[in-house]
Amino acid sequence: MNVIIKPIVTEKMTKVAEKFNRVGFIVDRAANKIEIKKAVEDMYGVKVTRVNTINYDGKRKSRYTKAGFISGRTNAYKKAMVTLAQGDTIDFFSNI
Repeated sequence: MNVIIKPIVTEKMTKVAEKFNRVGFIVDRAANKIEIKKAVEDMYGVKVTRVNTINYDGKRKSRYTKAGFISGRTNAYKKAMVTLAQGDTIDFFSNI
């Protein structure tokens, strides 16, 4: 099972990372905090002090188009906010 799906790289997450030394990841919905902590430490070689998780349900979306009424849902996902130890950082742009 691949626990970490992708990192969250937005302006808001960049500000949170600078201020609180936290990074965000989209993770597998079945993963728990212990698995997320181990996956981040193994993948990036940092020390994780705490993990907070948030489950998001997909929102219902609908619109009326020329072809008719279209309805659907956005994807449901789980987000993990990982606090790193003092002095540890993760640079997502180092391999560009």
